[in-house]
Amino acid sequence: MRMQHQRNLVEEYEINPFTMVIMPTTYGCKTYSKVYETDDTCLSPFKPIEIIRKSCQFFGSSYEGRKDGVRQLTGITHKVPIPVSPTNYIYFFPTTSPDNSECIWLAHEHIVDYKKGDKSETTVMFTNKEVMNIPISYNSFHNQISRTLLVQSKLGKRLEDTRTMYVNFGKKMRASENQLDYGNYGH
Repeated sequence: MRMQHQRNLVEEYEINPFTMVIMPTTYGCKTYSKVYETDDTCLSPFKPIEIIRKSCQFFGSSYEGRKDGVRQLTGITHKVPIPVSPTNYIYFFPTTSPDNSECIWLAHEHIVDYKKGDKSETTVMFTNKEVMNIPISYNSFHNQISRTLLVQSKLGKRLEDTRTMYVNFGKKMRASENQLDYGNYGH
């Protein structure tokens, strides 16, 4: 693992477009999160799942709401990828059950490449050219990538269909308004 930037302790942390990895780390006798961004690393006194939950709320939804929406949309029932902010293309996926204290969350958008690593690890290259060995088998990692792509695709299609429906509805409304004679109103 090469990512060895300065560790800044932050009290509050919301996932943002630069967030790449949220990894549990022991600090004293408590589980904190080591957060890797494209050009910095910081330490948060919250567990990774707590950062995911707070960030979902920051972007206008609950974690449970995002998870339930993905389940309904895709049928994925475990290790569910979370669209933290779909309008900002921020999608994270867990390496294990989110309830597992060893669960690492990765931002799909920052993964450039990945390959089998030693033992049951996957070597991941990120958009900033950093490389990290993640404790997850290659097949499980590949499956999580595929699931996240499925969520992005289905959610993106649904959003696009909704935009198209409203654009077409707006055109019909303007066309029908042009046929009305407003000059006779009020007389």
